[in-house]
Amino acid sequence: MSGLEREVTLTIAAPPAEVWDLVSDVTRIGEFSPETFEARWTHGATGPVVGARFKGHVKRNGVGPTYWSPCTVTKCVEPGPDGTGVFEFAVGLEGSAWTNWGYRLEPGPSAGSTRVTEYFRLEPKWFLRGYWLVLGALRGRTNERGMRTTLERMKAVLEG
Repeated sequence: MSGLEREVTLTIAAPPAEVWDLVSDVTRIGEFSPETFEARWTHGATGPVVGARFKGHVKRNGVGPTYWSPCTVTKCVEPGPDGTGVFEFAVGLEGSAWTNWGYRLEPGPSAGSTRVTEYFRLEPKWFLRGYWLVLGALRGRTNERGMRTTLERMKAVLEG
């Protein structure tokens, strides 16, 4: 992991296909994320495929400011027989993303379980490097807490 990224991994007692259905349905993110309280497919998209666009409604740090973020799906690999998959999207206007967020899925330690990793990665642009140099430690911890909260809430739904 480079200095411009963070990730959190959690094992969920559910098969990869069920975890996939949840993490790739952006319209459900408001149930789980402490910052993104809703999302909707845009530009004719109706589900997860590479190039599909959506927008997320974000309340920064859970308190504000509130804004819409345009997003584009950049990786979309449903779990196959080996149980691995990835769903990733870029945040920012097309061709000028600032961050990438995603979920990696792999078989868990017990039958029918999934190790799911949520991650984010800043693009290596000079101004983002500067931002990360000044506020990276604080924002990194905030994002890690948010990712852990998101995954724990997903786990509760999938295991409930």
